[in-house]
Amino acid sequence: MAGILDGVRVLDFSRVFAGPAATQVLGDLGADVVKVEEPGRGDEARGFGVTPEGLRRAGGSSPSFLALNRNKRSIALDLKSAAGLEVARRLALSADVLVHNFRPGAMEKWGLGWDDLRAGNPRLIHCGFSAYGETGPMRDFGANDVALQAHSGLMHLTGEPDRPPVRVGTAGVDLHGSLAMVCAILAALLHRERTGRGQKVTTSLLQSSAHLMSYFYTDWWLLGTEHRRMGTANHLSVPNQVFPAADGDVVIIAPSDEMWRRCAQALGPEHLDRPEFATAMDRRANRERLVEALSAVTRRLSRAEIIAALGAARVNVARVNSVGEAADDPQLAAIGGVVEFERGGRRLKAVAAPFTLSAAPPYPRRPPPEVGEHTEEILAEAGFPQAEIEALARAGAFGSAASNTSERFPT
Repeated sequence: MAGILDGVRVLDFSRVFAGPAATQVLGDLGADVVKVEEPGRGDEARGFGVTPEGLRRAGGSSPSFLALNRNKRSIALDLKSAAGLEVARRLALSADVLVHNFRPGAMEKWGLGWDDLRAGNPRLIHCGFSAYGETGPMRDFGANDVALQAHSGLMHLTGEPDRPPVRVGTAGVDLHGSLAMVCAILAALLHRERTGRGQKVTTSLLQSSAHLMSYFYTDWWLLGTEHRRMGTANHLSVPNQVFPAADGDVVIIAPSDEMWRRCAQALGPEHLDRPEFATAMDRRANRERLVEALSAVTRRLSRAEIIAALGAARVNVARVNSVGEAADDPQLAAIGGVVEFERGGRRLKAVAAPFTLSAAPPYPRRPPPEVGEHTEEILAEAGFPQAEIEALARAGAFGSAASNTSERFPT
């Protein structure tokens, strides 16, 4: 099956979460993603968050790495060596897209910046993903997802009103930013198709987090309103939060007056159909009373009973799933949200690309690679003679003789 990006070569210097999440989507769409890794240890995410026993069970790579690196080939290059940098530069001169998430200035230091490469490869789309952007007083600051949750105000909004702020449980800024990068790359490819010219593309965790916070910022700029933590509640409407059930929790969202009437009728008009709850403004003014009354009803019912009643009444409702319940929910599989692939003799599952295409659907062609697994293959395809590959190995381009990748090359 040919993907919509079949024939597009992506040279991927990114690691950990945001960059690899973006390039995986490009790989799902058919691009040939060449992942450049440090010899030996590779992408730092390969060992994230798991014990040695967990690594053994996962086949030698962490779930974090396996989740974000399918449909890629790995080449091991030592960018601290002149030989390794020369290989990287030659590969970049024949690439369609280059992606990195080093700090501003790092690629330029290595001679791999946009201005270094554009003359030799004017069709190159050079993509940088930084923490705070490439200009401004914080350009040289390093940061990760949780730092930008704090900096952006997202953490200020997350948690219970009388408790300290907490992080969003997933790497939401990273993953949101990864899709922004994909959008930008696809736009740049379309621009190149029309003009024949590549360009420099940049995004940042700061831009990603600001996009997540967009309407909160506008509320501040326009009205001077600074919202605060409300737990699972929402300042826009009531009810719009978690409610207790007899066997867990559910979320109920009934923002309009008509949906609230259906909600009250479905769950107990004798308790909920009150004049003080009639309009959206009434419900906001009487938030605590409504939440108390609705909670008194829901905690006597099971999650299944609540969902059945409100689903039939066309009221927005969902049960609060554990991670395992959500991962194994049949609805996710039904919409093609789960992919499977073989790696090391084991069948593994991962989350699919977050969209579908009828004519050229994204699909898993390759499992996540081992460090440097495709080094020789990639270089041979790029026109490196075998004798030169061996000479580069001796020069340290692929790491020292002690690294597990360079041992495959004669020295």
